Amino acid sequence: MEKIADIIDSIAHEKGLSVEKVTEAIKQAFINTAKKLLGEEQEFEAEIDENTKKMHVYRKILVVADDDPRATEEPERYITISQAKEIDPDLEVGDELRYPVELEKYGRTAAMRLHNEIEFHIQRLIEEQLFQKYKNRVGTIISGTVMRVDDEENTWVEIDEVKGVLPKRYRIKGEIFRKGDVVRAILRRVIVDRVYGIYLELSRTTPKFLEELLRLEVPEIKDGLITVEKVARIPGERAKVAVTSHSPKIDPVGACVGVRGVRINAVSKELNGESIDCIEYSPIPEIFVARSLSPAIITSVKIEGEKAIVTLPPDQKSKAIGKSGVNIRLAGMLTGFEIELVEKGAAIESEAQKREEEKPKITLQDLFKD
Repeated sequence: MEKIADIIDSIAHEKGLSVEKVTEAIKQAFINTAKKLLGEEQEFEAEIDENTKKMHVYRKILVVADDDPRATEEPERYITISQAKEIDPDLEVGDELRYPVELEKYGRTAAMRLHNEIEFHIQRLIEEQLFQKYKNRVGTIISGTVMRVDDEENTWVEIDEVKGVLPKRYRIKGEIFRKGDVVRAILRRVIVDRVYGIYLELSRTTPKFLEELLRLEVPEIKDGLITVEKVARIPGERAKVAVTSHSPKIDPVGACVGVRGVRINAVSKELNGESIDCIEYSPIPEIFVARSLSPAIITSVKIEGEKAIVTLPPDQKSKAIGKSGVNIRLAGMLTGFEIELVEKGAAIESEAQKREEEKPKITLQDLFKD
């Protein structure tokens, strides 16, 4: 083929691919075409002549010893040294015989097969490049335009050169998207499918989405002055975020909330009105558990293995539990402890009863002993 090097440069530039990878793909396309025309069992090699810029295809036959059984079993790929020396006396065992293959003489059949092979290999290169590009963006926010919502209520999104899908189970409860809407979500994973090709799976329910939204709204997080330590969510209802500051001059909770709540409200709006509590993280489990149960006021916390026994006044218990148990569930998710609530009065009574039971028992017989 004339000027194949120029064609390679053109494809690489147009598709945004490296010249080296396109060159290897084109060579493989020529080799595969030769195999389909002359036999899959044969070995071929493709080379580009730097002077003429033409692609040359060669059939390869390996020279083996006279007693090597491969020469008999696979004569298309192996030739004995005795036979090889009849062709070229200078050949030795391990050398290769190369015969040029002219694909042009096979006419339109060769041209069509070569075209299909090139198209296939270039498409694989494009998909591989897209896969690596978006694989590196897993866990970050991406946005796209809604193309359609299918019968299973999965939302299909156009994201630059690829498709994305926001499955119903990863959509916040109550959200409705229509064609043309712009959607932001976390890239959950990159999928390569034989039917649909490469596409992206998105999520708006993962705690990571809330964390990344905060990073966008709070410059102190982006700059590394504040760290989001833990996030717990019940998507569409409520969330708790534990943050810590690396500077004594910065209040981590105040920075995340913003003046008059402008920052946290912007995040809440993106999450379909999800209520967000920000608390200051503590590496001390007792303090962290107490803060996680905010707005309830806690008297004390005792850690026993995986359980946190929380003592609090009777009038704070409903606040600690929250509506439908949401607050205590989120506190457990955030801290990783199983939280048990004990009312203050009941705790004192229980402790007194325990001390009473531990007192030595005195009987009438003991009183009248000598």
